[in-house]
Amino acid sequence: MLDPNSLAHGSVMNLVQFEHWENIFESKIKEIASSDDPAHDLLHFKRVVLMAKRLCEREKGNFNVVIPSAWLHDLVIVSKNDPLRNQASRLSAEKAIQYLKSIHYPVQYFDQIFHAIHGHSFSADIEVKTIEAKIVQDADRLDGLGAIGIARCFATSGLLKRPFYSVQDPFCETRSPDDSVYTVDHFFKKLFKTAETLKTASGREEGLQRVQRMRIYLNNLKMEIG
Repeated sequence: MLDPNSLAHGSVMNLVQFEHWENIFESKIKEIASSDDPAHDLLHFKRVVLMAKRLCEREKGNFNVVIPSAWLHDLVIVSKNDPLRNQASRLSAEKAIQYLKSIHYPVQYFDQIFHAIHGHSFSADIEVKTIEAKIVQDADRLDGLGAIGIARCFATSGLLKRPFYSVQDPFCETRSPDDSVYTVDHFFKKLFKTAETLKTASGREEGLQRVQRMRIYLNNLKMEIG
C-alpha cells in the first residue's frame, strides 16, 4: 500500500483514488497474465508494481505516471523467441494509452506513461529520459535478478525446452555464453550485466544485492554438479 505522505510528489490524487485505479489496473492485467508463463504471470506484475512504488518514493517520482506504467508495462506480451519481440514495449505502450483513454485516466500523464512503457524493455533499446521511465525500467529489470530472477530464468528455459547447462563447461569459463542453448549461460550473457544498466541510485543498490544472491546460487550449483 502507498504511503499517503509519498503521494505529495507531483500528485493530484489521494490514497483512495490511487487504490481505485490500482484495482482497475489489476483487473485488466488479470485478463492477459497467464499461468502458462510463470515469468509473466500476475505475480510478476505485482512485484514490478511493488518495486516501482518503492523506487518512486525514494527517487521522488510521480506516482500518477509510475503506477499505471508499472501495471501496464507488458500489456502486450511477446515471447522471447518471437520476431516481434523488439516491438513488444511499443505495442504495450500504444495499447496502454488506448486502455487509459477508455477508463478516463487523466490525459495529462499519457505522454510520460507512453515513454515509460516504451522505454522499459531491453529489446526496444530506447533511452529513458524521465525519472519515472527510469523507475519503471529499473523495477522491471530488478525482477529478472536475485532469487526471483533465478526462478524466472529457469521457468522460461522450461517453456523453451533448453537444458540447464553445458556438461563440458557449465559456467562459461572457456567459451562465450550462448543463452539460446543453455539456461545458466543467461546469467553470464545478460543477467549479471543487467545490474549495470539500472538507472536510479536505489535501483543500483538493490541490483547489487540481487546479483550477489545469484552468484551464491551459482557457487552452490557448482558444488552440486561437480
